[in-house]
Amino acid sequence: MATHTDSPSTEPMTSNSGPSEATSGPRPPLLSRPLLLRFVSMVGASLSFFLLLSVVPAYAAERGGGGAAGLATGSLMLATVLGELVTPRLVARFGYRLTLMAGLFLLGAPALALTVSGQAAWIAAVCFVRGLGFALSIVAGGALTASLIPDERRGEGLALVGVVSGVPSLVALPLGLWLAGRVGYGPVAVAGGLAALAAIVFVLGLPNGADRADRSKQPLGVVRGLRTGALLRPVVVFAATATAAGIVVTFLPLAVPSASAGVVAVALFVQPAASTLTRWLAGRYGDRHGSDRLVLPGLLLSALGVLVIALSGDPVAVITGTALFGAGFGITQNATLALMYTRVSATSYGTVSALWNLAYDGGMGLGAAGFGLTAGLTGYPWAFALTALLMLGAVAPALRDRRVTAPSAHSPVPDGDPR
Repeated sequence: MATHTDSPSTEPMTSNSGPSEATSGPRPPLLSRPLLLRFVSMVGASLSFFLLLSVVPAYAAERGGGGAAGLATGSLMLATVLGELVTPRLVARFGYRLTLMAGLFLLGAPALALTVSGQAAWIAAVCFVRGLGFALSIVAGGALTASLIPDERRGEGLALVGVVSGVPSLVALPLGLWLAGRVGYGPVAVAGGLAALAAIVFVLGLPNGADRADRSKQPLGVVRGLRTGALLRPVVVFAATATAAGIVVTFLPLAVPSASAGVVAVALFVQPAASTLTRWLAGRYGDRHGSDRLVLPGLLLSALGVLVIALSGDPVAVITGTALFGAGFGITQNATLALMYTRVSATSYGTVSALWNLAYDGGMGLGAAGFGLTAGLTGYPWAFALTALLMLGAVAPALRDRRVTAPSAHSPVPDGDPR
């Protein structure tokens, strides 16, 4: 297997200070047959993952207690992070399509055997393999999707991708538990497995990404990407908001008084709804004026939302805070990802997808773990306030990113440039 992680990249990196020069003419169509096929495969992967995300820990807890449930989720997320680190190498060796197909197979096939045994070790092993499959599917799939979106409409296209992948997750997460309570764990596991396996058929009709990638350029490795300021700065900013996202979805139900359970339900609906809306608006704005202009406002709005949530005894504050945070999170999601894709050639789209997803998964996991310890010492209101303060630590890279942006969207930034 070719290794590119620690070898110098020879590709130029470009700065995205504003809309592409092509936006002054007719805008190319956003939807194409390959992109629609990719959407179908994306829905299949999302249904497979989220149908079982809460079902498997419940199944494990029923068979082996709370420890087994934690082991199942822990192995899933550990494999996801590990898989995200190595997927760019696989993409460089085998291409987007084959890597995505392998990911969907590893996500779907093990689910069919989930209920063969109720032993904690078996469930954890199944979750580990599925985590690897999920990592391959989101990193390779994300890079492939980016290659199918016209450069002039990248922000808007990525926003549409967020909607297509997000809606199935909102439906599948509660649906999985509802079905498990009525038909049992086995049929739900089979449904989750088949959803991913069926998506493989649609991947066969997709290009391999080679048509837009200059194979004479060496792909940027994950480690090299983290050492390159033009990519690291958006990663740091997005990780800060993702950390807060993990905290909000995990601890808001615990922080709000039990008498206000309805408020929590409304708040947890408002947050993703606001994120979806602003992600779309940010995409359209970024295509016309530059995504770099949105990174700092998105971060500040997210931090403000978390600070307002600190007033957890006030229902209005909770709903307002989650709406503000959701809006900022949606802006940051789109702006950072679009900015990172703009700064590399198509050969390194896999690395961008890996770095962004690592920031997402790692930030959510670390945020939830750290907040739990902090809240035990300070209480929830102060823990939320401290979270908002810590998020402001990402203001420095956001400001630095804005200041060093070149005047032309096509100005090269030399590889490894520390700016």
